[in-house]
Amino acid sequence: MNKLNSNQINIFEDDKKQWEENVNRTSERDSDFDTLSGEKVDVCYFPENPEKSYVEDIGFPGQFPYTRGVHPNLYRGRLWTMRQFAGFGTPEDTNNRYHLLLSKGQTGLSVAFDMPTLMGYDPNHPFSEGEVGKCGVNVSSLKDMESLFEGINLGEISISQTINGPAIILLAFYIATAEKQNVPLNQLRGTLQNDILKEFIAQKEWIFPPKPSMRIITDMLSFCTKKMPLFNTISISGYHIREAGSTAAQELAFTLADGFAYVEHGIAAGLNVDDFAPRLSFFFNSHLDFFEEISKFRAARRIWARHMKNKYGAKNERSWKLRFHTQTAGCSLTAQQPEINIARTGFQGLAAVLGGTQSLHTNSMDETLALPSEKAAEIALRTQQLIAYETGVANVVDPLGGSWFVEELTDKIEEQAENYFIQIDELGGVISAIEKGFFQREIAKAASDYQGKIDQKKRIVVGVNKFVNDGEEIDIPILQIGSEAEQKQCNDLEKMKQNRNTDKVKKSLEKIQVACGGTENLVPLIVQAAKEKATLGEIVEAMKKEFGEWQETAVF
Repeated sequence: MNKLNSNQINIFEDDKKQWEENVNRTSERDSDFDTLSGEKVDVCYFPENPEKSYVEDIGFPGQFPYTRGVHPNLYRGRLWTMRQFAGFGTPEDTNNRYHLLLSKGQTGLSVAFDMPTLMGYDPNHPFSEGEVGKCGVNVSSLKDMESLFEGINLGEISISQTINGPAIILLAFYIATAEKQNVPLNQLRGTLQNDILKEFIAQKEWIFPPKPSMRIITDMLSFCTKKMPLFNTISISGYHIREAGSTAAQELAFTLADGFAYVEHGIAAGLNVDDFAPRLSFFFNSHLDFFEEISKFRAARRIWARHMKNKYGAKNERSWKLRFHTQTAGCSLTAQQPEINIARTGFQGLAAVLGGTQSLHTNSMDETLALPSEKAAEIALRTQQLIAYETGVANVVDPLGGSWFVEELTDKIEEQAENYFIQIDELGGVISAIEKGFFQREIAKAASDYQGKIDQKKRIVVGVNKFVNDGEEIDIPILQIGSEAEQKQCNDLEKMKQNRNTDKVKKSLEKIQVACGGTENLVPLIVQAAKEKATLGEIVEAMKKEFGEWQETAVF
Protein backbone atom coordinates (compact mmCIF):
# COMPACT_ATOMS: atom_id res chain seq x y z
CA MET A 1 0.00 0.00 0.00
CA ASN A 2 2.10 2.87 -1.28
CA LYS A 3 1.26 6.33 -0.01
CA LEU A 4 -0.33 8.51 -2.71
CA ASN A 5 0.19 12.24 -3.19
CA SER A 6 -2.81 14.61 -3.35
CA ASN A 7 -2.85 14.77 -7.16
CA GLN A 8 -2.87 10.97 -7.44
CA ILE A 9 -5.69 10.77 -4.90
CA ASN A 10 -7.82 13.20 -6.94
CA ILE A 11 -7.23 11.20 -10.12
CA PHE A 12 -8.09 8.01 -8.25
CA GLU A 13 -11.36 9.46 -6.97
CA ASP A 14 -12.40 10.69 -10.45
CA ASP A 15 -11.68 7.30 -12.02
CA LYS A 16 -13.52 5.51 -9.26
CA LYS A 17 -16.60 7.72 -9.72
CA GLN A 18 -16.66 6.97 -13.45
CA TRP A 19 -16.38 3.24 -12.75
CA GLU A 20 -19.25 3.38 -10.24
CA GLU A 21 -21.46 5.04 -12.85
CA ASN A 22 -20.73 2.20 -15.28
CA VAL A 23 -21.54 -0.39 -12.59
CA ASN A 24 -24.88 1.25 -11.89
CA ARG A 25 -25.82 0.89 -15.55
CA THR A 26 -24.95 -2.80 -15.60
CA SER A 27 -27.47 -5.54 -14.67
CA GLU A 28 -26.79 -8.11 -11.95
CA ARG A 29 -27.89 -11.67 -11.35
CA ASP A 30 -30.84 -12.10 -8.97
CA SER A 31 -28.77 -13.38 -6.10
CA ASP A 32 -27.67 -12.61 -2.54
CA PHE A 33 -24.15 -11.19 -2.67
CA ASP A 34 -23.75 -10.74 1.11
CA THR A 35 -21.20 -12.72 3.08
CA LEU A 36 -22.33 -15.92 4.77
CA SER A 37 -22.77 -13.83 7.93
CA GLY A 38 -25.06 -11.35 6.15
CA GLU A 39 -22.56 -8.52 5.70
CA LYS A 40 -22.93 -6.37 2.58
CA VAL A 41 -20.24 -6.93 -0.04
CA ASP A 42 -19.35 -4.31 -2.64
CA VAL A 43 -18.81 -5.34 -6.23
CA CYS A 44 -15.11 -4.41 -6.02
CA TYR A 45 -12.69 -3.00 -3.44
CA PHE A 46 -10.17 -0.19 -3.54
CA PRO A 47 -7.77 1.48 -1.12
CA GLU A 48 -10.49 3.52 0.60
CA ASN A 49 -7.86 5.19 2.77
CA PRO A 50 -4.70 5.42 0.68
CA GLU A 51 -2.78 6.82 3.64
CA LYS A 52 -3.67 3.95 5.97
CA SER A 53 -0.76 2.89 8.17
CA TYR A 54 0.73 -0.36 6.94
CA VAL A 55 3.02 -0.86 9.95
CA GLU A 56 0.40 -0.23 12.64
CA ASP A 57 -2.46 -2.24 11.14
CA ILE A 58 -0.93 -4.86 8.87
CA GLY A 59 2.79 -5.13 9.52
CA PHE A 60 5.12 -8.02 8.81
CA PRO A 61 4.62 -11.74 9.49
CA GLY A 62 5.96 -12.66 12.91
CA GLN A 63 5.83 -9.07 14.15
CA PHE A 64 3.26 -7.11 16.18
CA PRO A 65 0.29 -6.91 15.62
CA TYR A 66 0.63 -10.30 13.80
CA THR A 67 -2.13 -9.58 11.27
CA ARG A 68 -0.08 -11.49 8.70
CA GLY A 69 0.85 -14.40 11.00
CA VAL A 70 2.69 -15.29 14.20
CA HIS A 71 5.73 -16.75 12.40
CA PRO A 72 8.02 -14.83 10.02
CA ASN A 73 8.14 -17.64 7.46
CA LEU A 74 5.07 -19.66 8.54
CA TYR A 75 4.80 -22.94 6.62
CA ARG A 76 8.23 -22.63 5.04
CA GLY A 77 9.52 -23.37 8.51
CA ARG A 78 7.01 -26.00 9.57
CA LEU A 79 3.69 -27.17 8.15
CA TRP A 80 0.59 -27.04 10.29
CA THR A 81 -0.17 -30.06 12.48
CA MET A 82 -2.57 -32.35 10.64
CA ARG A 83 -5.18 -33.76 13.00
CA GLN A 84 -8.25 -35.90 12.47
CA PHE A 85 -10.83 -35.79 15.24
CA ALA A 86 -11.30 -39.45 16.17
CA GLY A 87 -13.03 -41.44 18.85
CA PHE A 88 -15.71 -44.12 18.97
CA GLY A 89 -16.76 -47.20 20.89
CA THR A 90 -14.31 -48.50 23.46
CA PRO A 91 -10.81 -47.15 24.15
CA GLU A 92 -9.43 -50.21 22.35
CA ASP A 93 -11.52 -49.41 19.24
CA THR A 94 -10.24 -45.85 19.12
CA ASN A 95 -6.67 -46.91 19.85
CA ASN A 96 -6.76 -49.04 16.69
CA ARG A 97 -8.00 -46.04 14.66
CA TYR A 98 -5.18 -43.87 16.08
CA HIS A 99 -2.53 -46.33 14.99
CA LEU A 100 -4.11 -46.42 11.52
CA LEU A 101 -4.14 -42.62 11.21
CA LEU A 102 -0.55 -42.33 12.41
CA SER A 103 0.51 -44.92 9.84
CA LYS A 104 -1.05 -42.77 7.09
CA GLY A 105 0.90 -39.65 8.00
CA GLN A 106 -1.21 -37.89 10.64
CA THR A 107 1.02 -35.82 12.93
CA GLY A 108 -1.20 -35.26 15.98
CA LEU A 109 -4.10 -37.00 17.71
CA SER A 110 -7.43 -35.42 18.67
CA VAL A 111 -9.74 -37.27 21.07
CA ALA A 112 -13.51 -37.18 20.56
CA PHE A 113 -15.34 -38.33 23.71
CA ASP A 114 -18.87 -39.73 23.85
CA MET A 115 -21.77 -37.92 25.49
CA PRO A 116 -21.64 -39.75 28.85
CA THR A 117 -17.96 -38.80 29.22
CA LEU A 118 -18.63 -35.20 28.19
CA MET A 119 -21.37 -34.93 30.82
CA GLY A 120 -19.42 -36.68 33.58
CA TYR A 121 -21.33 -39.98 33.76
CA ASP A 122 -19.93 -43.49 34.03
CA PRO A 123 -21.15 -45.99 31.39
CA ASN A 124 -23.42 -47.77 33.88
CA HIS A 125 -25.32 -44.60 34.82
CA PRO A 126 -28.99 -44.59 33.71
CA PHE A 127 -28.40 -41.40 31.67
CA SER A 128 -25.64 -43.20 29.71
CA GLU A 129 -27.88 -45.94 28.37
CA GLY A 130 -27.79 -46.12 24.59
CA GLU A 131 -25.10 -43.41 24.28
CA VAL A 132 -21.89 -45.19 25.25
CA GLY A 133 -19.33 -44.96 22.45
CA LYS A 134 -21.86 -43.55 19.98
CA CYS A 135 -20.50 -40.06 19.29
CA GLY A 136 -16.97 -40.58 20.61
CA VAL A 137 -14.88 -42.83 22.78
CA ASN A 138 -16.01 -43.76 26.29
CA VAL A 139 -13.47 -43.00 29.03
CA SER A 140 -14.45 -43.23 32.69
CA SER A 141 -11.27 -44.37 34.45
CA LEU A 142 -7.50 -44.31 34.39
CA LYS A 143 -7.58 -47.81 32.93
CA ASP A 144 -9.60 -46.53 29.97
CA MET A 145 -7.12 -43.72 29.34
CA GLU A 146 -4.22 -46.18 29.45
CA SER A 147 -5.98 -48.39 26.89
CA LEU A 148 -6.73 -45.37 24.69
CA PHE A 149 -3.02 -44.60 24.31
CA GLU A 150 -1.64 -48.14 24.39
CA GLY A 151 1.50 -48.24 22.23
CA ILE A 152 1.52 -44.45 21.73
CA ASN A 153 4.34 -42.54 23.39
CA LEU A 154 2.81 -39.45 24.98
CA GLY A 155 6.23 -37.82 25.06
CA GLU A 156 6.47 -37.93 21.26
CA ILE A 157 2.97 -37.15 19.98
CA SER A 158 0.80 -34.07 20.53
CA ILE A 159 -2.59 -34.96 22.03
CA SER A 160 -5.68 -32.75 21.82
CA GLN A 161 -8.66 -33.62 24.01
CA THR A 162 -12.10 -32.12 23.32
CA ILE A 163 -13.47 -32.11 26.84
CA ASN A 164 -14.87 -29.27 28.95
CA GLY A 165 -17.17 -29.87 31.94
CA PRO A 166 -15.07 -32.72 33.42
CA ALA A 167 -11.82 -31.56 31.78
CA ILE A 168 -9.89 -31.52 35.05
CA ILE A 169 -10.67 -35.23 35.54
CA LEU A 170 -9.63 -36.26 32.02
CA LEU A 171 -6.47 -34.18 32.50
CA ALA A 172 -5.80 -36.17 35.68
CA PHE A 173 -6.25 -39.48 33.81
CA TYR A 174 -3.86 -38.21 31.11
CA ILE A 175 -1.23 -37.12 33.64
CA ALA A 176 -1.39 -40.45 35.47
CA THR A 177 -1.09 -42.32 32.14
CA ALA A 178 1.98 -40.28 31.18
CA GLU A 179 3.57 -40.99 34.56
CA LYS A 180 2.97 -44.72 34.06
CA GLN A 181 4.75 -44.40 30.69
CA ASN A 182 7.62 -42.66 32.54
CA VAL A 183 7.12 -39.51 30.46
CA PRO A 184 8.06 -36.35 32.43
CA LEU A 185 5.17 -33.91 32.62
CA ASN A 186 7.32 -31.10 31.24
CA GLN A 187 7.58 -33.04 27.96
CA LEU A 188 3.84 -33.42 27.38
CA ARG A 189 2.59 -31.52 24.33
CA GLY A 190 -0.97 -31.01 23.32
CA THR A 191 -4.17 -29.17 24.12
CA LEU A 192 -7.07 -29.51 26.50
CA GLN A 193 -10.15 -27.73 25.18
CA ASN A 194 -11.29 -26.88 28.70
CA ASP A 195 -13.35 -23.89 27.51
CA ILE A 196 -16.27 -23.91 29.90
CA LEU A 197 -17.48 -20.41 28.99
CA LYS A 198 -18.15 -21.60 25.45
CA GLU A 199 -20.27 -24.41 26.89
CA PHE A 200 -22.55 -21.93 28.65
CA ILE A 201 -22.75 -19.82 25.49
CA ALA A 202 -23.23 -22.44 22.80
CA GLN A 203 -22.62 -26.16 23.31
CA LYS A 204 -24.47 -26.62 26.63
CA GLU A 205 -22.31 -29.43 28.04
CA TRP A 206 -21.54 -27.96 31.44
CA ILE A 207 -21.65 -29.70 34.81
CA PHE A 208 -20.99 -27.07 37.49
CA PRO A 209 -22.19 -23.42 37.71
CA PRO A 210 -20.12 -20.69 35.98
CA LYS A 211 -18.24 -19.36 39.02
CA PRO A 212 -17.07 -22.73 40.44
CA SER A 213 -16.20 -23.71 36.87
CA MET A 214 -13.84 -20.74 36.63
CA ARG A 215 -12.19 -21.77 39.91
CA ILE A 216 -11.53 -25.20 38.35
CA ILE A 217 -10.04 -23.48 35.28
CA THR A 218 -7.62 -21.39 37.36
CA ASP A 219 -6.52 -24.49 39.29
CA MET A 220 -5.60 -26.14 35.99
CA LEU A 221 -3.91 -22.97 34.74
CA SER A 222 -1.78 -22.82 37.88
CA PHE A 223 -0.83 -26.50 37.82
CA CYS A 224 -0.02 -26.73 34.12
CA THR A 225 1.89 -23.44 34.08
CA LYS A 226 4.25 -24.86 36.71
CA LYS A 227 4.37 -28.52 35.71
CA MET A 228 3.49 -28.73 31.99
CA PRO A 229 5.07 -25.74 30.18
CA LEU A 230 4.57 -27.22 26.67
CA PHE A 231 0.89 -28.00 27.18
CA ASN A 232 -1.96 -25.71 26.07
CA THR A 233 -4.22 -25.59 29.14
CA ILE A 234 -7.21 -24.01 27.39
CA SER A 235 -8.23 -24.08 23.74
CA ILE A 236 -10.63 -21.16 23.64
CA SER A 237 -13.22 -22.30 21.18
CA GLY A 238 -15.21 -20.33 18.66
CA TYR A 239 -15.94 -23.48 16.70
CA HIS A 240 -19.03 -24.46 18.64
CA ILE A 241 -20.26 -20.86 18.78
CA ARG A 242 -20.23 -20.84 14.98
CA GLU A 243 -21.83 -24.29 14.79
CA ALA A 244 -24.65 -22.97 16.98
CA GLY A 245 -25.44 -20.42 14.26
CA SER A 246 -23.37 -17.31 14.97
CA THR A 247 -21.94 -14.99 12.35
CA ALA A 248 -18.20 -14.84 11.73
CA ALA A 249 -17.93 -11.59 13.72
CA GLN A 250 -19.89 -13.07 16.63
CA GLU A 251 -17.70 -16.17 16.62
CA LEU A 252 -14.62 -14.00 16.80
CA ALA A 253 -15.94 -11.50 19.35
CA PHE A 254 -17.44 -14.04 21.76
CA THR A 255 -14.40 -16.29 21.56
CA LEU A 256 -11.92 -13.51 22.25
CA ALA A 257 -14.14 -12.16 25.04
CA ASP A 258 -13.96 -15.62 26.64
CA GLY A 259 -10.19 -15.58 26.21
CA PHE A 260 -9.90 -12.21 27.92
CA ALA A 261 -12.12 -13.50 30.76
CA TYR A 262 -9.72 -16.41 31.32
CA VAL A 263 -6.80 -13.98 31.36
CA GLU A 264 -8.56 -11.80 33.93
CA HIS A 265 -9.36 -14.76 36.19
CA GLY A 266 -5.79 -16.02 35.92
CA ILE A 267 -4.45 -12.63 36.96
CA ALA A 268 -7.00 -12.44 39.81
CA ALA A 269 -5.79 -15.86 41.00
CA GLY A 270 -2.31 -14.39 41.43
CA LEU A 271 -0.69 -15.63 38.24
CA ASN A 272 1.64 -13.48 36.14
CA VAL A 273 0.00 -13.00 32.75
CA ASP A 274 3.24 -13.81 30.92
CA ASP A 275 3.54 -17.09 32.82
CA PHE A 276 0.28 -18.56 31.50
CA ALA A 277 -0.90 -16.55 28.47
CA PRO A 278 1.63 -18.12 26.04
CA ARG A 279 -0.04 -21.51 26.63
CA LEU A 280 -3.53 -20.33 25.79
CA SER A 281 -4.57 -21.38 22.29
CA PHE A 282 -7.68 -20.92 20.18
CA PHE A 283 -9.98 -23.14 18.13
CA PHE A 284 -11.88 -21.61 15.22
CA ASN A 285 -14.39 -22.75 12.64
CA SER A 286 -13.59 -22.44 8.94
CA HIS A 287 -16.87 -21.97 7.11
CA LEU A 288 -17.66 -21.64 3.42
CA ASP A 289 -17.38 -17.87 2.86
CA PHE A 290 -13.78 -18.10 1.73
CA PHE A 291 -12.58 -14.50 2.11
CA GLU A 292 -14.63 -13.78 5.23
CA GLU A 293 -12.98 -16.71 7.02
CA ILE A 294 -9.46 -15.66 6.02
CA SER A 295 -10.18 -12.11 7.19
CA LYS A 296 -11.59 -13.41 10.48
CA PHE A 297 -8.36 -15.25 11.27
CA ARG A 298 -6.27 -12.17 10.44
CA ALA A 299 -8.46 -9.92 12.61
CA ALA A 300 -8.29 -12.41 15.49
CA ARG A 301 -4.50 -12.15 15.70
CA ARG A 302 -4.52 -8.36 15.59
CA ILE A 303 -7.20 -7.95 18.26
CA TRP A 304 -5.56 -10.43 20.65
CA ALA A 305 -2.13 -8.84 20.26
CA ARG A 306 -3.35 -5.31 20.92
CA HIS A 307 -5.46 -6.21 23.95
CA MET A 308 -2.82 -8.42 25.53
CA LYS A 309 -0.15 -5.75 25.17
CA ASN A 310 -2.13 -2.60 25.85
CA LYS A 311 -4.90 -3.72 28.24
CA TYR A 312 -3.40 -6.63 30.15
CA GLY A 313 0.20 -5.42 30.20
CA ALA A 314 1.77 -8.59 28.80
CA LYS A 315 5.43 -8.00 28.03
CA ASN A 316 6.37 -11.37 26.57
CA GLU A 317 5.83 -11.41 22.80
CA ARG A 318 4.60 -15.01 23.08
CA SER A 319 1.66 -13.68 25.13
CA TRP A 320 0.70 -11.41 22.22
CA LYS A 321 0.66 -14.19 19.63
CA LEU A 322 -2.69 -15.84 19.00
CA ARG A 323 -2.13 -19.45 17.95
CA PHE A 324 -5.09 -21.44 16.74
CA HIS A 325 -6.40 -24.79 15.58
CA THR A 326 -9.07 -24.89 12.88
CA GLN A 327 -11.78 -27.39 12.07
CA THR A 328 -13.83 -27.21 8.92
CA ALA A 329 -17.53 -26.45 9.42
CA GLY A 330 -19.49 -29.51 10.45
CA CYS A 331 -22.75 -27.59 10.17
CA SER A 332 -22.08 -26.96 6.47
CA LEU A 333 -21.99 -30.67 5.62
CA THR A 334 -25.05 -32.12 3.95
CA ALA A 335 -26.63 -35.56 4.16
CA GLN A 336 -27.75 -35.01 0.57
CA GLN A 337 -25.08 -35.88 -2.02
CA PRO A 338 -22.50 -36.42 0.77
CA GLU A 339 -19.61 -36.85 -1.66
CA ILE A 340 -19.64 -33.12 -2.41
CA ASN A 341 -18.74 -32.54 1.23
CA ILE A 342 -15.22 -33.46 0.13
CA ALA A 343 -15.14 -30.28 -1.98
CA ARG A 344 -16.70 -28.18 0.80
CA THR A 345 -14.07 -29.38 3.22
CA GLY A 346 -11.29 -28.68 0.72
CA PHE A 347 -12.32 -25.04 0.29
CA GLN A 348 -12.67 -24.58 4.04
CA GLY A 349 -9.31 -26.20 4.74
CA LEU A 350 -7.67 -23.97 2.14
CA ALA A 351 -9.15 -20.87 3.82
CA ALA A 352 -7.75 -21.99 7.18
CA VAL A 353 -4.28 -22.40 5.68
CA LEU A 354 -4.42 -19.04 3.88
CA GLY A 355 -5.48 -17.57 7.23
CA GLY A 356 -2.38 -18.99 8.94
CA THR A 357 -3.69 -21.80 11.15
CA GLN A 358 -1.27 -23.78 13.35
CA SER A 359 -3.19 -27.04 13.12
CA LEU A 360 -6.14 -28.30 11.11
CA HIS A 361 -8.86 -30.94 11.19
CA THR A 362 -10.71 -31.57 7.96
CA ASN A 363 -14.17 -33.11 8.35
CA SER A 364 -15.00 -36.37 6.62
CA MET A 365 -17.74 -36.46 4.00
CA ASP A 366 -19.92 -38.78 6.10
CA GLU A 367 -19.81 -36.89 9.42
CA THR A 368 -23.31 -35.51 8.96
CA LEU A 369 -24.55 -39.12 8.93
CA ALA A 370 -22.32 -40.89 11.45
CA LEU A 371 -18.83 -41.05 12.88
CA PRO A 372 -16.25 -41.17 10.06
CA SER A 373 -15.54 -44.43 8.32
CA GLU A 374 -11.88 -45.34 7.76
CA LYS A 375 -12.06 -44.47 4.06
CA ALA A 376 -13.76 -41.11 4.64
CA ALA A 377 -11.22 -40.20 7.33
CA GLU A 378 -8.38 -41.06 4.96
CA ILE A 379 -9.84 -38.84 2.20
CA ALA A 380 -10.16 -35.96 4.67
CA LEU A 381 -6.53 -36.36 5.72
CA ARG A 382 -5.40 -36.62 2.10
CA THR A 383 -7.23 -33.32 1.46
CA GLN A 384 -4.92 -31.60 3.94
CA GLN A 385 -1.88 -33.26 2.43
CA LEU A 386 -2.95 -32.12 -1.04
CA ILE A 387 -3.23 -28.52 0.19
CA ALA A 388 0.18 -28.76 1.82
CA TYR A 389 2.15 -30.42 -0.94
CA GLU A 390 0.41 -29.75 -4.27
CA THR A 391 -1.23 -26.31 -4.27
CA GLY A 392 1.79 -24.11 -3.51
CA VAL A 393 -0.14 -22.05 -0.95
CA ALA A 394 2.24 -23.07 1.83
CA ASN A 395 5.14 -21.39 0.03
CA VAL A 396 4.08 -17.80 0.81
CA VAL A 397 3.07 -16.16 4.08
CA ASP A 398 -0.35 -14.44 4.00
CA PRO A 399 -0.59 -14.48 0.19
CA LEU A 400 -3.88 -12.53 0.24
CA GLY A 401 -2.48 -9.77 2.45
CA GLY A 402 -2.80 -6.44 0.65
CA SER A 403 -5.94 -7.50 -1.17
CA TRP A 404 -8.20 -4.47 -0.78
CA PHE A 405 -11.15 -6.79 -0.24
CA VAL A 406 -9.43 -8.89 2.42
CA GLU A 407 -8.01 -5.84 4.23
CA GLU A 408 -11.45 -4.18 4.24
CA LEU A 409 -13.10 -7.34 5.58
CA THR A 410 -10.38 -7.71 8.23
CA ASP A 411 -10.98 -4.14 9.42
CA LYS A 412 -14.76 -4.57 9.40
CA ILE A 413 -14.70 -7.79 11.44
CA GLU A 414 -12.31 -6.21 13.93
CA GLU A 415 -14.62 -3.19 14.32
CA GLN A 416 -17.66 -5.43 14.88
CA ALA A 417 -15.78 -7.46 17.49
CA GLU A 418 -14.71 -4.32 19.37
CA ASN A 419 -18.33 -3.14 19.44
CA TYR A 420 -19.35 -6.45 20.98
CA PHE A 421 -16.64 -6.09 23.65
CA ILE A 422 -18.20 -2.78 24.67
CA GLN A 423 -21.65 -4.37 24.98
CA ILE A 424 -20.28 -7.27 27.04
CA ASP A 425 -18.47 -4.88 29.40
CA GLU A 426 -21.68 -2.87 29.84
CA LEU A 427 -23.44 -6.09 30.91
CA GLY A 428 -20.84 -6.71 33.60
CA GLY A 429 -18.49 -9.07 31.76
CA VAL A 430 -18.73 -12.50 30.18
CA ILE A 431 -20.21 -14.45 33.10
CA SER A 432 -22.84 -11.80 33.76
CA ALA A 433 -23.68 -11.70 30.04
CA ILE A 434 -24.07 -15.49 30.06
CA GLU A 435 -26.39 -15.35 33.08
CA LYS A 436 -28.49 -12.70 31.32
CA GLY A 437 -28.73 -14.74 28.11
CA PHE A 438 -27.03 -12.12 25.92
CA PHE A 439 -24.84 -14.47 23.88
CA GLN A 440 -27.62 -16.99 23.46
CA ARG A 441 -30.03 -14.37 22.06
CA GLU A 442 -27.47 -12.95 19.63
CA ILE A 443 -26.62 -16.39 18.26
CA ALA A 444 -30.27 -17.44 18.03
CA LYS A 445 -31.13 -14.35 15.97
CA ALA A 446 -28.18 -14.89 13.61
CA ALA A 447 -29.10 -18.55 13.14
CA SER A 448 -32.71 -17.65 12.43
CA ASP A 449 -31.71 -15.02 9.87
CA TYR A 450 -29.43 -17.46 8.06
CA GLN A 451 -32.03 -20.24 7.99
CA GLY A 452 -34.58 -17.79 6.66
CA LYS A 453 -32.31 -17.03 3.69
CA ILE A 454 -32.00 -20.74 2.95
CA ASP A 455 -35.75 -21.26 3.19
CA GLN A 456 -36.33 -18.35 0.79
CA LYS A 457 -33.54 -19.60 -1.51
CA LYS A 458 -31.64 -16.35 -1.13
CA ARG A 459 -28.76 -18.53 0.07
CA ILE A 460 -28.17 -21.62 -2.06
CA VAL A 461 -27.00 -24.87 -0.47
CA VAL A 462 -26.09 -27.29 -3.23
CA GLY A 463 -28.12 -30.48 -3.04
CA VAL A 464 -30.47 -29.08 -0.39
CA ASN A 465 -32.50 -26.20 -1.84
CA LYS A 466 -31.13 -26.33 -5.39
CA PHE A 467 -29.50 -28.91 -7.68
CA VAL A 468 -31.41 -31.62 -5.80
CA ASN A 469 -31.28 -35.26 -6.92
CA ASP A 470 -34.82 -36.60 -6.68
CA GLY A 471 -35.14 -40.06 -5.15
CA GLU A 472 -31.55 -39.97 -3.96
CA GLU A 473 -30.31 -42.93 -1.93
CA ILE A 474 -27.24 -42.70 0.28
CA ASP A 475 -24.84 -45.41 -0.87
CA ILE A 476 -21.62 -44.59 0.99
CA PRO A 477 -20.47 -46.92 3.80
CA ILE A 478 -21.46 -45.75 7.29
CA LEU A 479 -19.66 -46.62 10.54
CA GLN A 480 -22.10 -48.45 12.80
CA ILE A 481 -21.61 -48.53 16.58
CA GLY A 482 -23.59 -51.32 18.23
CA SER A 483 -24.41 -52.04 21.87
CA GLU A 484 -21.27 -54.16 22.33
CA ALA A 485 -19.20 -51.13 23.37
CA GLU A 486 -21.63 -50.25 26.15
CA GLN A 487 -21.71 -53.82 27.44
CA LYS A 488 -17.92 -54.08 27.43
CA GLN A 489 -17.41 -50.73 29.18
CA CYS A 490 -19.93 -51.59 31.90
CA ASN A 491 -18.36 -55.03 32.43
CA ASP A 492 -14.83 -53.59 32.57
CA LEU A 493 -15.96 -50.92 35.02
CA GLU A 494 -17.48 -53.51 37.34
CA LYS A 495 -14.33 -55.66 37.24
CA MET A 496 -12.16 -52.64 38.06
CA LYS A 497 -14.31 -51.74 41.05
CA GLN A 498 -13.99 -55.27 42.38
CA ASN A 499 -10.19 -54.98 42.30
CA ARG A 500 -9.63 -51.70 44.10
CA ASN A 501 -9.27 -50.54 47.68
CA THR A 502 -12.70 -49.08 48.48
CA ASP A 503 -11.49 -47.25 51.60
CA LYS A 504 -8.72 -45.48 49.66
CA VAL A 505 -11.17 -44.46 46.95
CA LYS A 506 -13.60 -43.10 49.54
CA LYS A 507 -10.89 -41.09 51.31
CA SER A 508 -9.59 -39.64 48.04
CA LEU A 509 -13.11 -38.52 47.09
CA GLU A 510 -13.65 -36.95 50.51
CA LYS A 511 -10.43 -34.95 50.08
CA ILE A 512 -11.67 -33.64 46.75
CA GLN A 513 -14.99 -32.56 48.23
CA VAL A 514 -13.29 -30.73 51.10
CA ALA A 515 -10.87 -29.00 48.70
CA CYS A 516 -13.77 -27.83 46.54
CA GLY A 517 -14.94 -25.83 49.55
CA GLY A 518 -11.49 -24.36 50.14
CA THR A 519 -8.57 -23.07 48.10
CA GLU A 520 -6.32 -26.12 47.68
CA ASN A 521 -5.45 -26.90 44.06
CA LEU A 522 -7.70 -29.72 42.88
CA VAL A 523 -5.46 -31.21 40.18
CA PRO A 524 -3.07 -33.25 42.41
CA LEU A 525 -5.99 -34.55 44.48
CA ILE A 526 -7.87 -35.73 41.39
CA VAL A 527 -4.71 -37.33 39.96
CA GLN A 528 -4.33 -39.28 43.21
CA ALA A 529 -8.00 -40.33 43.13
CA ALA A 530 -7.53 -41.54 39.55
CA LYS A 531 -4.57 -43.66 40.64
CA GLU A 532 -6.76 -45.14 43.38
CA LYS A 533 -9.18 -46.17 40.57
CA ALA A 534 -11.89 -43.63 41.34
CA THR A 535 -14.15 -43.21 38.31
CA LEU A 536 -15.14 -40.14 36.35
CA GLY A 537 -18.69 -40.27 37.68
CA GLU A 538 -17.57 -40.69 41.29
CA ILE A 539 -15.23 -37.71 41.13
CA VAL A 540 -17.91 -35.55 39.51
CA GLU A 541 -20.41 -36.46 42.22
CA ALA A 542 -17.90 -35.56 44.95
CA MET A 543 -17.39 -32.13 43.33
CA LYS A 544 -21.14 -31.58 42.84
CA LYS A 545 -21.70 -31.97 46.58
CA GLU A 546 -19.80 -28.72 47.09
CA PHE A 547 -20.21 -26.87 43.78
CA GLY A 548 -23.81 -27.79 42.98
CA GLU A 549 -25.36 -27.68 39.51
CA TRP A 550 -26.68 -24.90 37.25
CA GLN A 551 -29.73 -24.16 35.12
CA GLU A 552 -29.44 -21.43 32.49
CA THR A 553 -31.98 -18.68 31.96
CA ALA A 554 -34.40 -19.57 29.16
CA VAL A 555 -34.01 -17.50 26.00
CA PHE A 556 -37.00 -16.78 23.76
